[in-house]
Amino acid sequence: MCGIVAYIGHRQACPIILKGLKRLEYRGYDSAGVALINSDSLNIYKKKGKVSELEKFLEGKDLSSTIGMGHTRWATHGEPNDRNAHPHYSNSKGIAIIHNGIIENYDSLKKDLQMRGHTFHSDTDSEVFIHLIEDVYENNHCSLEEAVRIALTMVVGAYAIVIMSKDHPNQLIAARKGSPLVIGVGIDEFFLASDATPIIEYTNEVVYLNDFEVAVIKDNKLSIKNIEDKTTTPYIQKLDMELDSIEKGGYTHFMLKEIFEQPRSITDCLRGRVISAQGHLALGGIRQYANKLVNADRIIILACGTSWHSGLVAEYLFEEYTRIPVEVEYASEFRYRNPIVREGDVVIAISQSGETADTLAAIELAKSKGAIIFGVCNVVGSSIARTSHEGAYLHAGPEIGVASTKAFTGQVTVLAMMAIIVANKKGIITESKYQELLVDLENIPKKIEKALLLNDSIKVVAKEFKDAKNFLYLGRGFNFPVALEGALKLKEISYIHAEGYPAAEMKHGPIALIDEEMPVVVIALQDSSYEKIVSNIQEVRARRGRVIAIVSEGDTQIKEMAEFVIEVPKISEALSPLLSVIPLQLLAYHIAVMRGCNVDQPRNLAKSVTVE
Repeated sequence: MCGIVAYIGHRQACPIILKGLKRLEYRGYDSAGVALINSDSLNIYKKKGKVSELEKFLEGKDLSSTIGMGHTRWATHGEPNDRNAHPHYSNSKGIAIIHNGIIENYDSLKKDLQMRGHTFHSDTDSEVFIHLIEDVYENNHCSLEEAVRIALTMVVGAYAIVIMSKDHPNQLIAARKGSPLVIGVGIDEFFLASDATPIIEYTNEVVYLNDFEVAVIKDNKLSIKNIEDKTTTPYIQKLDMELDSIEKGGYTHFMLKEIFEQPRSITDCLRGRVISAQGHLALGGIRQYANKLVNADRIIILACGTSWHSGLVAEYLFEEYTRIPVEVEYASEFRYRNPIVREGDVVIAISQSGETADTLAAIELAKSKGAIIFGVCNVVGSSIARTSHEGAYLHAGPEIGVASTKAFTGQVTVLAMMAIIVANKKGIITESKYQELLVDLENIPKKIEKALLLNDSIKVVAKEFKDAKNFLYLGRGFNFPVALEGALKLKEISYIHAEGYPAAEMKHGPIALIDEEMPVVVIALQDSSYEKIVSNIQEVRARRGRVIAIVSEGDTQIKEMAEFVIEVPKISEALSPLLSVIPLQLLAYHIAVMRGCNVDQPRNLAKSVTVE
């Protein structure tokens, strides 16, 4: 991990690569580097730190070249420093590699190569990879492309790689397995990247490389073979993305922009799918296997992080309206637990990027046991979208901030639509309830707009608690997952320890933590659990906890009990997470800004987790 950019064509490569690496900064990284071929030399420049540090290091150097590649690294093997940064040389320094992913058998490969005289200059598995490729190249007397293909059969793990050779100054070789790689197709030029954000400025035509494929770009031509040396025809797709969607657009941070984009992103998510006046609700992506979902004996939801929280909301939605039992699993645990999956089980896999390694592996496991896979993701053409039998896109637009916001509400919106469709087909909800839910869905964007007007008052709360050491978030029913999500947002970007709990569970342990120093955020909407949550607030107050309450508009009872009250518009209980999460996103954002944290690129985190 984490970011790959490469270029070959008629322009100067280095400016394109550096700009591309900056576009990928949202993915999280700790070092950066570039490789260029000029003056018959293969030159690598790399530095620990941000791309800006690399740019300073490059000042005054001869960077003229029309072929090059760059990388931002998120450390896996070896600490973040200059020598572990990418790119890496081969043993002879005649070939270089950039690599996302993890080579699991690198240690045994390294020992074998050392016995054959190879000397290593980093602690990374990636350097072993390029030494292996060169060893095959020299000893098999084959083409470099063939050496790459053979080496790929010898490594265990995940990879997206790009390779350059000083002996082949008009050629780039790329390959992938389990880590995304996209090729932009221009006029007599090609761009390679981890995702489309560095490419969209130059072309909207792309090829998504599939697992076990090797791409060779040479003499302005692209050819693709699989690992078995069989030629495949590149499938060129048009990007549905605009350049301004990956710019800040006047906002201080991408995260703030994306929080405020949610009325539009949910409108786009609903567009053409919900027309309440006609009683219309449809998801085109799940038509073929819709009956499998309707007749499922159980649903297994697989996800990680924020997507797991949206899966928990979906559990409440599906069980409430479809009466189908739901299990929500951490994908990272599911794949190693020897789970019981029966043929015909329905799996819903949720991922913003569509490239989450643990979720992909869990999907493959479930699929091998005969499960039907529905993917819910945001990135068109992503691995999960292509691996699933069917699914639905969020249409939320690019999400650049590492801490997910509009993807969460987009996921909940899509999952709510899926649950309502199934409930209607099963005849479990009345026609009037069905119509009510459609109207509520259509009204969500306007109600989020109203909730966003709370921004200034939430800043006041943030200022009061920015120096807190711990936070507790409490919710019940549909809003218990929102409590988890609110705590996660605060942890991710402000580095304050925070925990989310079902409010009723507070008495079973967390109540011991509550004192006059403990801020307690309580989601206390006027729903079926209202009286119970009021009692929970009283329990917090009795121990001098400082209560921040998220309440329904017009609530008067809790106003008398809480130190701070944030009102959100009223909405049906099942869809309330789409509103209650908004002030929690803003609270986390403002606290992080006031603490001087890097909101868009929090430490140690990556946007798309493509390694285990």
